[in-house]
Amino acid sequence: MMTIRPARKDDAERLPDVEQSAGQAFRTIPELAWLADDDNASPEQHRALIAKGACWVAVDAKDRPVGFLNAGIEGKTLHIWELDVRLDCQRRGIGRALLQQAVEDARQRGLTAVALTTFRDIAWNAPFYAKSGFRILEADETDDRLAALLRDEAERGLPAARRCAMRLDLD
Repeated sequence: MMTIRPARKDDAERLPDVEQSAGQAFRTIPELAWLADDDNASPEQHRALIAKGACWVAVDAKDRPVGFLNAGIEGKTLHIWELDVRLDCQRRGIGRALLQQAVEDARQRGLTAVALTTFRDIAWNAPFYAKSGFRILEADETDDRLAALLRDEAERGLPAARRCAMRLDLD
């Protein structure tokens, strides 16, 4: 049994382990396997995001996080920074439930969109978000903030040709 709830400061200590576990899925993609060993957000970084009030966790029956979604409000947009589910808990609808919670929260706040950057060709990235109504933004639709994020990701070694910005408009 999983429950989705707002993340609390005390959850921050466990979220790097969730992120590390989720990242193991990249081992199945040889050219991106290095991401499985990449640095995770620290508990302090998670606490800072949690304090801003747009983060949720999926917890098990013992209230232990098995998944999380960290987001931030950027103008009239909810920006998803990270969505992770422990590898052994994936493919159970937990990621989708976290995403639905974030979208519903954005609507309740009166925001106009939910946005993110992701891999365009990995099943649990752009195709996953597309199933929830997100669309890949063309270069001329990508605002300066998202374009800058994509440039920063490329500078950190993520293959620019495989990355994209996506948005769900909330009408």
